[in-house]
Amino acid sequence: MRPNYLKYFDWQGWFSGVNIASVKSYQMPENHDRMKTLPFQKDEKKDRVTVACADGNVSVYSHCAYCRHCKGVRAGDRVALTPQMQVLNDIRRGVSADENLMNAAMMFNTLVRDGSAIECDDDANNGYLGLY
Repeated sequence: MRPNYLKYFDWQGWFSGVNIASVKSYQMPENHDRMKTLPFQKDEKKDRVTVACADGNVSVYSHCAYCRHCKGVRAGDRVALTPQMQVLNDIRRGVSADENLMNAAMMFNTLVRDGSAIECDDDANNGYLGLY
């Protein structure tokens, strides 16, 4: 399988003018061998997804989505990098707009719905560290 594997329904930027050949949203993070895999604990009745973090059981939608330690969502045998980090890097370079950050948050929710675990690089067990 190619490292740049990208499914057509997983990417929100088809009409944004970005060259699709340059998108690498499904490559493994550089420090993948040192990361923890935190499996999801899904509660279908409450529509809630939690993981066992250093802070205890935390919501993936409100904590992991905005944590610097979150590096990706595991769906099957692949790891999808967090869209928020990619868009945040674009904002720092002056390329992206704020609405793309909102689209990235919605894309993260879609990845969590289809995924099974979070890839976390919190080796020191510090817990939540804000992204913004």
